[in-house]
Amino acid sequence: MCGIAGIIGAGDGRHREALHRMTEAMRLRGPDAQGHWESSAAPDGQRTMFGHRRLAILDLSPLGVQPMVLPETGDCIVLNGEIYNFGALKERLKGRPSALQSTGDTAVLLRLLAHGGDQTLKDLRGMFAFAFHERRSGHVLLARDPLGIKPLYFAANPSSTQDWSLVFASEVRAIMASGLLGQHRLDRQAVASVLWNGFTVAPVTAVEGIVSLLPGEAAWFDASGRLLRRFTYWSAPMPGEAPVASEEELEAALLESVRAHLISDVPVGVFLSGGVDSSAVANLATRSGGATINTFTLAFNETERNEGEIARQVAEAIGTRHTEVLLTEQDFLARLEPALNSQDQPSFDGLNSFFMSHAVRDAGFTVALVGSGGDELFGGYSSFRDLPRMMQVNRLLAIAPEAGRRWMAEGIRRLLQRPGQTYEPQTRWAKLPDMVRAGPVLAELYQLAYALFLPDNQHALQKGPLCEQELVCGLPPMRYQALQQEVAGRSDLATIAMFEQRLFLGERLLRDADATSMAASIETRLPLVDADLLSVVLRLPDKLRFHPVRFKGLLRRAGLKGLDPELFNRPKSGFELPFDRWLRQALGKEIEATLFDTSAVAGAGLDPTEVRRLWTAFKAGAKGLYWTRLWAIYSLVRWCQVNRVGI
Repeated sequence: MCGIAGIIGAGDGRHREALHRMTEAMRLRGPDAQGHWESSAAPDGQRTMFGHRRLAILDLSPLGVQPMVLPETGDCIVLNGEIYNFGALKERLKGRPSALQSTGDTAVLLRLLAHGGDQTLKDLRGMFAFAFHERRSGHVLLARDPLGIKPLYFAANPSSTQDWSLVFASEVRAIMASGLLGQHRLDRQAVASVLWNGFTVAPVTAVEGIVSLLPGEAAWFDASGRLLRRFTYWSAPMPGEAPVASEEELEAALLESVRAHLISDVPVGVFLSGGVDSSAVANLATRSGGATINTFTLAFNETERNEGEIARQVAEAIGTRHTEVLLTEQDFLARLEPALNSQDQPSFDGLNSFFMSHAVRDAGFTVALVGSGGDELFGGYSSFRDLPRMMQVNRLLAIAPEAGRRWMAEGIRRLLQRPGQTYEPQTRWAKLPDMVRAGPVLAELYQLAYALFLPDNQHALQKGPLCEQELVCGLPPMRYQALQQEVAGRSDLATIAMFEQRLFLGERLLRDADATSMAASIETRLPLVDADLLSVVLRLPDKLRFHPVRFKGLLRRAGLKGLDPELFNRPKSGFELPFDRWLRQALGKEIEATLFDTSAVAGAGLDPTEVRRLWTAFKAGAKGLYWTRLWAIYSLVRWCQVNRVGI
């Protein structure tokens, strides 16, 4: 786990300084070492520069430092992440002697790319983002792992001077730190995305001109930074492409994924909330053998969110060495500023990962397994119950004339209106009229169900020219089309699972966890977010994979073997901080001061009057105005303030 950066088409000392600023901005991603490399100059004087920050996990010796150059070819690589199957891939290199002495995965990947080019991508198992420079051609390959665990951003030179061509990094803020883009402007499409989703959706980022490489995507650039080819090297297998999988096969795949994610030259811990997902990961890690597993839990004084006692019981049943960390409201407020500063882009999530990561790091660990991904794989969210019902209703309504559906939608809206409301209800019921109008289009129903605000309120909150015409149900058009292609031919439940995996998990949980955990200089690994495991899960019949909906019975049977089922027979509770209570107490003063700052709110592309109305309604207990709505607005405004980004 590291931070990577680079400039293509660079030419002078000014660009070396820019590269150093980028790697320095990511020092917490890699506190163990820093390295820089540049290619020989082309006839026009241009060259490629790579930078790297190292968090030593595999091959702790100096031989594992990056950028890493292959002596026999002169090719160079910078890698962020882990290639879990590097041991098996190394076998392919037998008979190809090399001067490289590193025993880690970076050395194996570099040699494979040098000999096999981008055909190597389809064989990699892991979480990664890397840049590879091919000396012979001068070309550069950028690539990102199939499920988007590791981020990778790039930006083309917005100027016609062409004193550099392309810049890339593991963080948006690292590219900003380069100073190469001039004034940083807030992307209006990103504002619209935050108001809909609570976060930006790739390829869009919060900053104009900086875009994200998509999961499972790669791109070749020539020595001058010109895009040669951008392509998808991995996509989710389609139904019927392989034989149906069994429960036994799934259990073996789960165990194998956890074993792969335990590969490390440093001790590994496990985040344990006491829920099914994290408990399954901890239990499977223990079943994998080896050293005693260390588990960690955040506990709170607020009983409605405190799972400390439950996690303690689970840890005792599994047999782990358990540590419980109490996080009080006072502790939270004292560390709120660095926690918020850890976010690379505006988001209403991620701070739980920040506090847990620091607790694990303080205990002396630099790697931790987390349970994220189980709900998306096995139908743990309420969307798996509610959206199929809505699809059935809309399929029945589809036979009615469009005018009749519009009349019905407006009738529902009138029934939901109440006299004296200070703010329109933002509940899922209040979204029903828009969902009826959407018809039997599952992508639109999914996005409407998850929307933070009703479309009319989104428009009111956004100041200036609106960007809804540039988004399709809160998604960039190219992403919407790609998702539609990926779910074609799948059942309703399998389609919802794909949306959850690609959007809720991929664009929110994974990205936020990467930024906030790296701020604690810790590597988080996700055994349930694994392309090899997903390929098995996608071959399961729906009845085995999802039913009963929200129960995750298959994961319970396969992952919780040997544990008392009664430990987990309780209402589902996500791993969240008690924000709602805190926002109505001391934290509320900080939020209100920011949301009532007219210039700051306007600079973030929002309407100050509408934002004040929203906050006032929240304090008054308006229906459906959950803390996530306010936190998304606050996160956007504060991020723009701190990073000096505005409309």
